Amino acid sequence: MPEVVSEKPKIAVVGGGIAGSTIALYLSEIGLNVSLFEKGPSLVNGPPICHLHAGGNLYRDISDQQCLTLLKESIDLVRFYPNAVDYRPTVIAVPTDDSGRPQDLLPRLKKLQAEYAKLIKYDPRNKVLGESADYFKLYDRSQVEALKEQPTVEKPLHLDDWIIPVAKNIDLEKVQFPLIMVQEYGLNLFRLASSARLSLDQKENCQLLLNHKVTDIAKSAEKSRWLVTYQHEGRIQHEAFDFLINAAGFKTGKLDDLLGFKRERLVEFKAAYVSRWDECKTTWPEVIFFGERGTPKGMAQFTPYPGGYFQLHGMTKSITLFEEGLVRSSAHSAQPQLDRKFLDKIDNEWTPSEVKTRTRLAINHVAHYIPAFEKASVVPKPLYGAQQIPGRDASLRAADVSFVDDHYARCEIVKASSVLSMADAITKQLITLGYVDKGVYGKRDFATVSRLDDKQISRYAESLCRERNYPVSLTQRTVAN
Repeated sequence: MPEVVSEKPKIAVVGGGIAGSTIALYLSEIGLNVSLFEKGPSLVNGPPICHLHAGGNLYRDISDQQCLTLLKESIDLVRFYPNAVDYRPTVIAVPTDDSGRPQDLLPRLKKLQAEYAKLIKYDPRNKVLGESADYFKLYDRSQVEALKEQPTVEKPLHLDDWIIPVAKNIDLEKVQFPLIMVQEYGLNLFRLASSARLSLDQKENCQLLLNHKVTDIAKSAEKSRWLVTYQHEGRIQHEAFDFLINAAGFKTGKLDDLLGFKRERLVEFKAAYVSRWDECKTTWPEVIFFGERGTPKGMAQFTPYPGGYFQLHGMTKSITLFEEGLVRSSAHSAQPQLDRKFLDKIDNEWTPSEVKTRTRLAINHVAHYIPAFEKASVVPKPLYGAQQIPGRDASLRAADVSFVDDHYARCEIVKASSVLSMADAITKQLITLGYVDKGVYGKRDFATVSRLDDKQISRYAESLCRERNYPVSLTQRTVAN
């Protein structure tokens, strides 16, 4: 068994997205010395996120095991970032022209419900998605027709309250029954960024280096140390570290190339769109209309925020997905090469005409099922970015981390839910190296995040939203816990 080293090792994390910010916070919580390098002015500014993915119910094509993994990981994430979660349910509808049936989803939902009950029995603190008996509920057409006649509820308390706006507004002739309500909550990017930043500011053993661009990394002459070169305000500096964590998101392959490490991966550019529905005066759940990914009938996702704002995904190549938007690494490079047109979008801005065209297509895609939504207006900035997927399987959703030798880790999450599994795997490696005591493995509940004031989180989230030119409603939740 390794001995815990007497002098604390230095750990470098490159990249301040969800993965990098969370692992820096996690490792500092268990007492390690961490430096987090982020080239931008703030944390967590990557591809759009809006779902917790508590059970992977948005993906019919992934394995049951991935869904079970995402369920557990999502519960861990809620416990770690409770103020970043919008505690509203999701309604899943299968269109009448879809090849699947709602009944096809039931075996998996029952497995997830049983697994959730098992996780609560193992640790009652895992009960963060409501009662296991309420994990999902089915609504046949007669129930939906009856609820259609009920008044909407400003602050829904019961499952039936949530289904009322759905019953009143969707075209019931275009969906199969039953409708399925599931305890799949929202995950707020701005509140998560705020929680991570405010927590890291309190950690004396974490050096948060914003506006610091890493320009080179090399093995130092001293065995097993990494010499990191970085630029800040025009100055070039160097610093040696004992352990290197590559959390560079879709640019993870660039660091691999720099170090001469091979790795197969995919990179995909995606976008979500923001719209305003002025006539909307009710509290909605999220609504998912299933469809075949990449076809004109791809899945439509209708994600609510307060104030009549909605985030929209449409899994077609004219809305969320893009022609040539999915690229692979090569035998010569671990970094998949996105076309310049996508990099320009990430580094600069979109043209107003493209935003208007794609957002309007997204509105029309949803309005096919919710006709009144056709009156929604375009908000002039989408949420967008690129994400990596390790390996060759573009449908992979549950992934966490990989290692090269003993002192280099790559964060390879696909969904934000997986960050605690990633943290566990890295912690296990650091235990093996004797950097930290084995008693910290699997730790979940930390004082720093849980003590954050919700109003303080909201204020900083709103400032981030303004800096990034989004409506501040995107920092708000329809339901707080």
